[in-house]
Amino acid sequence: MRSLALPLLLLLAGCTGPEDLCTRHYEPFPDLIGGRARTDANAALLDAMARYNAGDHAAAIPVLEAELRDTPNEEQIRMLLASALLGAGKPYDAELQLDFIETSARNDYDEAAAWYTVLCWLCSGQHDRALEGARAIAARPRHSYKRQADALVKDLMR
Repeated sequence: MRSLALPLLLLLAGCTGPEDLCTRHYEPFPDLIGGRARTDANAALLDAMARYNAGDHAAAIPVLEAELRDTPNEEQIRMLLASALLGAGKPYDAELQLDFIETSARNDYDEAAAWYTVLCWLCSGQHDRALEGARAIAARPRHSYKRQADALVKDLMR
């Protein structure tokens, strides 16, 4: 019986499921805030971004939400919040934040919002929708997340 345990364990370790795809393809949105000079006014935000950068996305969420209450049109904060929510396993909440960005009059984060929306679909088990979205990004001649979309299409087609 012991002789079967190790090969079975190795076989199971090689299995990839939907959650593995989410983990494999999710990369936190880059922190464009953490390098700011520290002041009394931004200390909580910088502390939250330090936790975000350490992978503790859940700890950053309340501070990012508070920042958005003060400046609701701050797309950079909203993008970081969406990424933190996705990293904390809340793809539906993340998608809601991305919807605000996608309907904004400004286009500063359109490509990032499109990619992270695809990740929300992937991480919420909507693989057909994620595949369709990734294909649309991959088909564009230029897109900031084209390489990532190509990789996701390949993984979803397996």
